[in-house]
Amino acid sequence: MILYHASKVEVLWPEIRKSRYTKDFSWGFYCTNRKEQAVRWANRGTGTPVVNRYEYEENLSLRILKFEKMTDEWLDFIARCRSGNVHDYDIVEGPMANDTVWNYVNDFINGTISKKQFWALAEFRYPTHQISFHTLNALNCLVFLGSEVIYDR
Repeated sequence: MILYHASKVEVLWPEIRKSRYTKDFSWGFYCTNRKEQAVRWANRGTGTPVVNRYEYEENLSLRILKFEKMTDEWLDFIARCRSGNVHDYDIVEGPMANDTVWNYVNDFINGTISKKQFWALAEFRYPTHQISFHTLNALNCLVFLGSEVIYDR
């Protein structure tokens, strides 16, 4: 499977970096199988938009969690991760809580809206995909194929 990583630089050697804020699936190296999504993300902010391309070969001996679609389990998992909790999965894959959906997730975490209200608000968002790599063994499933500068048109 071909995966894409949005950046401002070429990333030959993916890394897992702990930062101030956690992401949907906690700290990790994030990719997508949707090139257009990577192009959008690479073009956010200032700097040169670079889309890195990798070959991904799944290693079934790793702990992998997959969410096929947005579900209550997905929402609870993202809420825990975004609240700073960590997990012991090597790889997590599923829909992405983009900026709009993330606002709804945040409202759910803060108790401003219920799960039912979350699903009513999130129902009509365009499909997204992300796969995050959380261990060195997981990163070994990626082989760098190249990168290109792509400006969003």
